[in-house]
Amino acid sequence: MNNTQTLPNLGARIKALRTLKGMTQHELAFQCNFEKASMSRIEAGRTNITIRTLCKIAKALETDLHVFFQNEPIHALTADQ
Repeated sequence: MNNTQTLPNLGARIKALRTLKGMTQHELAFQCNFEKASMSRIEAGRTNITIRTLCKIAKALETDLHVFFQNEPIHALTADQ
C-alpha cells in the first residue's frame, strides 16, 4: 500500500466491514460517538484518523485492528470468523 492510498484503502475496508455487518454509516457513527459527517470523511479517506478512533471503529464492528491492514478481501476474512 503506497502512502497516497493508505487512508482511502483504510476507509474502504471500514466501509466494507460496516456494510457486511448490515450497519449504516449513521449507526456506526453513533456507536463510536462520532458525527455521521466524520464517519463519511473517514470512509472516503479524507481525514487522518488516530489509533484511538480506529479502536472505537473496530470495537463497534466487533473486529480486531489488524483486519483493517490486511491484504485479503473483507469477505474472505469474515468467512473464518
